[in-house]
Amino acid sequence: MSKTIVMKFGGSSVADAEAIRQAAARVIETVAAGHHVVVVVSAMRGVTDLLIGAAQRAAAGDATVAQATKQRLWERHHAAAVALLPEPSWSVLGPVEAELSNFANLTSAIAVLGELTPRALDLIASLGERFSAILVAAYLRSQQWHAEAIMADSLIVTDGQFGNANPLLAATTDKVQAALQPLLADGVVPVVTGFMGATEEGVVTTLGRGGSDFTAAILGYGLDADEIWIWSDVDGVLTADPRTVADAHPIRQLSYREAAELAHFGAKVLHPKTVRPAVEKRIPIRMLNTFNPSYGGTCITHEAVSRHDVTGVTAIPNVAQVTVEGRGMLGVPGVAARVFGAVATLGTSVLMISQGSSEQSICFVVREEEAEAVRRALCDSFEREMARGIIERIFVEDDVVIIAVVGAAMRHTPGIAGRLFTALGKEQINVISIAQGSSEYNLSLVVSAAEADGAVRAIHDAFHLERKNREGT
Repeated sequence: MSKTIVMKFGGSSVADAEAIRQAAARVIETVAAGHHVVVVVSAMRGVTDLLIGAAQRAAAGDATVAQATKQRLWERHHAAAVALLPEPSWSVLGPVEAELSNFANLTSAIAVLGELTPRALDLIASLGERFSAILVAAYLRSQQWHAEAIMADSLIVTDGQFGNANPLLAATTDKVQAALQPLLADGVVPVVTGFMGATEEGVVTTLGRGGSDFTAAILGYGLDADEIWIWSDVDGVLTADPRTVADAHPIRQLSYREAAELAHFGAKVLHPKTVRPAVEKRIPIRMLNTFNPSYGGTCITHEAVSRHDVTGVTAIPNVAQVTVEGRGMLGVPGVAARVFGAVATLGTSVLMISQGSSEQSICFVVREEEAEAVRRALCDSFEREMARGIIERIFVEDDVVIIAVVGAAMRHTPGIAGRLFTALGKEQINVISIAQGSSEYNLSLVVSAAEADGAVRAIHDAFHLERKNREGT
């Protein structure tokens, strides 16, 4: 039975000519099996960082960075084109050269002005995906498959939140169906740029770092796709970061909720927003390895299937805990609302919240680089209460990490917290704060950065995650 499948390839899967050949092989296998395929590509690995770095250096006054970066990008993409295509034509290299010229002109202007606006940064950051789409489509055509590079700013309509735009799904669906359905009906493989979209006025935006996953889910939503396949260089979503836990192992099956929790709390395989459009249409997401396609990877579906209490453990580093405390807070209404109202005025996301029933303190976690601004905003907001002693101090604890233990089967399972804290106690690891949502899908805690790796390993071992996932149950 023919399916419509959206296949996204990350930066490592299009990093060079050989990686592009491997990615194209996955596409060709699927199309040859009779399925309709839409491809979404990231920039070559490292290219987006290079583009953003060049823009930032230009804003700091570096007048030489534009041409130097243009040359580096040209050499890398030209080398890939020469290796992939018998005779790279100007129809392939011409658009790359034109985009690079635009990049150099814009970056030079930024150097003159000494200012990098969010709008300009989004335009520059999106260029790498344009180059990848052109190369991948050209290589597919060289292998006698009909393919066309499509720029996602012509498909995905977003709001104007540069750097982390949100899709307008109704308007996007209309464009996606009008542009892509006829191509699929004609046997064409659309190769779409990930990471980017455009406002209703046509101004280029980006969906946030790692946003090509999100692009795939948005297109899957718009096409009512049967499946979304996310290809990377790992064998799926792992029980923990393999750099921390040597025996971390791919999780064979996850629910949308578990995947979203793991992604939010630092799992690198999936963009946190990716699950949202898939949930609405109940589209399965498969996490696969471009370079190990025979392995089944991780399948993410609506229902939780694991019979085990804990599915995975993950961590968010580079965070800080902010605490507002005072005995005078006890029984005073509206303190929490004012705390988070002050944080909201900065546009800062709160990653975790913990409050004791005594109401004498509220602590929450934000990104490390935002913590001092948050502290100052709270001090300003509560200046009168601090002068009267109602609030005694507002302080920041740096060098901490959030550890999240995730699993749908944790819900209503007694003894999870006891096993968790017993494991940490045996390793002499101090827990700074704790939070658990009413859904019971995750239990989050804060530990010092120095103890974070040990905490992850202790939890992974305590719940036997490596053995459980190898058993595939």
